[in-house]
Amino acid sequence: MSAAAAKGAGGKAEKAEGKKSPLLLILLVVIIVLLLGGGGAAFYFFKSASHGSAPAKVLPPVFFPLDAFTVNLATDDGDAHYLHLGLTLKVEDEEATKNLTTYLPEIRSRILLLLSSKHAEDLSTVAGKNKLSDEIMKTVEQPFVKDGSHAKVNGVLFTDFVIQ
Repeated sequence: MSAAAAKGAGGKAEKAEGKKSPLLLILLVVIIVLLLGGGGAAFYFFKSASHGSAPAKVLPPVFFPLDAFTVNLATDDGDAHYLHLGLTLKVEDEEATKNLTTYLPEIRSRILLLLSSKHAEDLSTVAGKNKLSDEIMKTVEQPFVKDGSHAKVNGVLFTDFVIQ
């Protein structure tokens, strides 16, 4: 019986080792697959982030300088005030400069009428100058003809600004 007991005990030990071995092997394979999958995914995303999206080419700005304006400002008290203003328009592309050149007399006239309607007090603050910049942009962007042809202006830059 001792031989049978030893054989039976040995058989149970072999069965226990046999059960642990496949479970351990499966667990080890799952861990390796997860690690390889995670590493591959990380490699793919880092590689595509560094090579996949090249920065978009930034075009240089296009500026359209205007001759200086000198106008009488509106007044309520009888004192004469003058504004000397230099402007440069920031536009989208060279095509916009061609359009502005074609309609330059009309653009200058619109701006002169706008400037002459302003009071010196309105233009003496930074907020007043910013408001004037926005108004000039809207004035220049108004359609030139009935079909809707107009210039797209991205900004109005003051190059001279003297109130006297």
